[in-house]
Order: sequence, then structure tokens, then C-alpha cells
Amino acid sequence: MPSTYSVPILTNDAQRLRLQALQAEFCNACNLVAPISQQHRCWHRVTLHHLAYRVLREQHPGLGAQMACNAIYAVCRAYRTLYEHPQSKWKNLPAESPLPNLLFLASAPVYFDRHTLSIKDNILSMFTLEGRLRFQLQLPAEVIERFASHRLREIVLTQIDLQYVLNFIFLDIDEESQSSTDDEWPEYLLTLESPQTNTENV
Repeated sequence: MPSTYSVPILTNDAQRLRLQALQAEFCNACNLVAPISQQHRCWHRVTLHHLAYRVLREQHPGLGAQMACNAIYAVCRAYRTLYEHPQSKWKNLPAESPLPNLLFLASAPVYFDRHTLSIKDNILSMFTLEGRLRFQLQLPAEVIERFASHRLREIVLTQIDLQYVLNFIFLDIDEESQSSTDDEWPEYLLTLESPQTNTENV
């Protein structure tokens, strides 16, 4: 099973506002890509990239190239969750069934990668819309050991109340082909089954 380590980030008010702005823009980008994924019945990352990247960069230029790719990844991941999660009612429907639209709420996490987040000499450097933010970050020894012995699958920024937290998700080498679904349905995702009014969580 994946191992997740959560590390709080100590921010001042100005830094927190920059992270909130990034989270909001990333959420908007996901909500731009999600209908494209739904329309084309596509949650393959490379294929969806070809379908959505250009319009995403045009409408959200501040995200930059790599964070736009991460938003596409987030949408692909969400649609995989829709079909693989044990709590999803869409799990056992025929493959040709219409896809619901997915709506990312404001609490949706931000996905980072080695291009948008780095850690060196206990300094965390992360992308924001207004340039890089840098924090002192003392990682626990257990997390450092995981970097050496496991594959890092995801780096996810979430907000709990006013506290931002970085989640490092690791896989063992022999777990790379396993599903990426979590135990609980993501609270930040809503499914829109009808263009009219039918909205629900799963």
C-alpha cells in the first residue's frame, strides 16, 4: 500500500495568500480540463494532454507549462478514481455509459512534481503564481529514508483550516502498477450527472 507522510508548512500571512491564489487557479484549471475529459471519454494522461493543454495554457497562462501538466494529471486521476474507487457507484457500470462531469471544489489539492517543488539542504522551494516560495523544512528521518528506498508517486499540497500541509506519497517498487485510489472518496470532488440540477458526491 502507498505510504503517506504529511509535513506542515509554517507560513506567514503573505505566503499563505500566495498559496491560496495558486490553489484557486489550479482548481479553476482542473475545472476547465474536466469537461474536455468528459466529452472525449478520456483520462489517459498523454491523450488528454494533447486535447486540453493548448486551451489550458491560453486561459491560465500564469500556471506555467508544468503546473498545467499537473492539472491535467489531476483530472486524469480523478476520472480513474471515479471508475476504480470502491465507494463509487460508477465502478460497475458498462464502459460505454456516459461519464458525469466532475467538479473540483475550492478545497481541491495542488499536485507538484520535481519541476515545481524541490527540497535541498532543508530548504523547500515551490512554485507559486508570483514566483518561487522558499521555506525551512526539516523532514523527519523516516521521510528521508523513504526518499532513498521508495518511489515518490505524488507530492500534494492540501489546506486544513488555515494550515497548509505537504503530503508525500511513496510506493514500494513492486507497487507501481497498483491503483492510486484512496480509502475514502475525495471530499473535494462532486459529480454532475445532469446539465440541469442533479449534483451529488459519488
